Amino acid sequence: MPERPTTTAARAARADLVADAALALLAERGMRGLTHRAVDEAAGLPQGSTSNVARTRQALLELAVRRLADREERVLALQQLPDPREGADAVLDALALTAHRALTHNRELTLARYELALEATRRPELRAHFDAAGARFRAQLTALVTALGSPSPDRHALTLIAWADGLLFSCVAGSYHAEIPPVPDIRADLREIIAGMLGTRSAE
Repeated sequence: MPERPTTTAARAARADLVADAALALLAERGMRGLTHRAVDEAAGLPQGSTSNVARTRQALLELAVRRLADREERVLALQQLPDPREGADAVLDALALTAHRALTHNRELTLARYELALEATRRPELRAHFDAAGARFRAQLTALVTALGSPSPDRHALTLIAWADGLLFSCVAGSYHAEIPPVPDIRADLREIIAGMLGTRSAE
C-alpha cells in the first residue's frame, strides 16, 4: 500500500531535523563528536530516533552530506543570479554577498563542510556522495562563467572554486579566522579574478 503523503512528509521533516543537528555537531565538536546519541540530544529527539532515520554512521554521514548540499545550494542561489549577459556588475555584487554570508550567517555550515570533506578523503563510499553533491555547484558555476564569456569555462570554474575555498577556509578555520573581509573587498577580489579570465572583457 502506498505511503500516505503526510507520513512521507513527516519522515522527510524528521530526516532534515536529524541532518541539521548532525551538521551543527560537526561544526561544534568535529567528527569525533558526531554520534547517534549526540544527534538525538541536539535535535531534542527521544533516544534511538536518529538510528531509525540513519541506522549506521555511514548512513548518517551521507544524510548530512545531502542536507549540506541542499542548504548550501539555497545559500549560494547561483540559479537566481542576474543574467550575466546583461553585464558582470550585478553578478559580482551577488557573488560577493554570497561569499560574505558563508563567512558570517552560514559560518557553521562552512565548518561542517570542511569536516565532511576531510572525512570523505578517508571513506571512499562517502567520497562518491560528497563529489556528487559538489557537482551540482560546479555545473552551475561553469554555466555562469560561460555566460560571462569565459574562453575556458571548466578551468575558470575551478579557479573560482579554489579562490572561494581558500578564502572561506582562511577566514573560518585558518590564520585569518578572526577576520571577516567586508563585502567591497570580496567584490574587488572577484572583479580582478574575473577580469583576468575575460581579458579585455573586463568586469569593471
